[in-house]
Amino acid sequence: MNKSYQSLLEFSRDLYALRSAVGVLSWDQETMMPAKGGEGRARSMASLSRVMHQRFSEPRLLEALEACASGEGLSEEERVVVREMRRDRDKAVKVPEALAAEIAETVSLSQRVWAEARPKNDTAAFNPWLAKVVSLRRREAECLGYAETPYDALLDNYEPGARTSYLRKLLNDLKAELVPLLGKLMDAQGKAASPLDGKSFPVADQRLFNMKILKAMGFDLEAGRLDESAHPFTEGLHPEDVRLTTRYSETDLMSALFSTLHEGGHGIYEQGFQPRWFGTPMAEAVSLGVHESQSRLWENQVGRSRDFWSCYYPSLQGMFPKQLGEVDLGAFLKAINRVQPSLIRVEADEVTYNLHIVLRFELETALFGGELEPAGLEAAWNEGMRRNLGVAPEKPSMGYMQDVHWSCGLLGYFPTYTLGNLRAAQLFDAAQRAMPSLKSDIRSGSFGALKAWLNAEVHQSGRCYDGDTLMEKVTGSKTSAAPFLGYLKEKYGALYGIGL
Repeated sequence: MNKSYQSLLEFSRDLYALRSAVGVLSWDQETMMPAKGGEGRARSMASLSRVMHQRFSEPRLLEALEACASGEGLSEEERVVVREMRRDRDKAVKVPEALAAEIAETVSLSQRVWAEARPKNDTAAFNPWLAKVVSLRRREAECLGYAETPYDALLDNYEPGARTSYLRKLLNDLKAELVPLLGKLMDAQGKAASPLDGKSFPVADQRLFNMKILKAMGFDLEAGRLDESAHPFTEGLHPEDVRLTTRYSETDLMSALFSTLHEGGHGIYEQGFQPRWFGTPMAEAVSLGVHESQSRLWENQVGRSRDFWSCYYPSLQGMFPKQLGEVDLGAFLKAINRVQPSLIRVEADEVTYNLHIVLRFELETALFGGELEPAGLEAAWNEGMRRNLGVAPEKPSMGYMQDVHWSCGLLGYFPTYTLGNLRAAQLFDAAQRAMPSLKSDIRSGSFGALKAWLNAEVHQSGRCYDGDTLMEKVTGSKTSAAPFLGYLKEKYGALYGIGL
């Protein structure tokens, strides 16, 4: 190994360690930190942001990158490390150190304000912080540069190479298909109450069942853990230290279970990298749209399927005999796959979920482009919900303040959820072609082959490819809505015995 590449590896692993330290602070902020710890935590985050920026700006890093630029004597994977380190370094140094630190401190404080303001529906407290966050992200976009619009610069942070124009067309075309499908399914399922409504499911028992499912999926609990937070998330500190969270409700059995399946999918990705590349871009996710495909595949294609529940429903009934003993599998499947326009994104069904993302994308681009100010966000949100889903919230906590993302500066993040949904269906199709026994494996509660296939085809390539290139390599085509729409029609057609 040449000295320049060795030096580059040392930089990469140092930066990875610093990002992991930020991750620990972020995880702790959401799970364990005392309520009064917000200000001190924000200073710590800002200081670490400065240190990371300084490391990226060191002349020795640029020298090592320049020395390795030709790729001579390097393997294909090593050339990926050089390319992606160069990308990260170039993006980092475009943003002044003071601005990077100000963003880190502001979003940490803003998140704490959101956490306190949301249950109180205190828009007066939250909106000024949101305005600060948007202003800082606008400044960052101008520093980074962009292909078509400033919003492209933020998209590129989460989905490298994505463009606002591409996503606008994709989302609008998807919306045009989903709205009539929603109408047909609402007519088919009628207005009968769910057999899960009005029942209480003790949280202690839910925890036991969730842990059973997480272990069955193949998530390594000696290299990870499951905790609770206001908003479920995954923090991959290291492939051998992956933190998941979920949230429980005694009156909503499936909320915590589906969020555990979802975050478990993220966690399996974080644990699935090749050990020899730990601390480099070869042991990092290619994009959030690909990351989300892993969580949605486990949550939806696996966790909402008849095959999955043919195996696990008897044990769930055994755990909750009074609540589920008289509910047969068919009724249960209709209940957990019920299509219903709702207010909360994370509780949305598979048909309406992407309509929530359409709204957030519309509002984000308007907010970022200056056509909408935070003070007008509540009214714009409510109108958009009525237009897209036919429902509107009575209070901000059920509306524009429901998600943590804007408070912590994650503008440009939401579209990756729809990319994840589309890619999940596409990847599951490819997995079935590669493993004809996949559905029978799932019916028997055996997920090892699926996990191994995802490890090999998706996880272990690290950042070799962008999202679309990876999809083409694994599935034979770039990201497409067709498999997702086909999956919905096949699934709901069978569930209700109708042609779609």
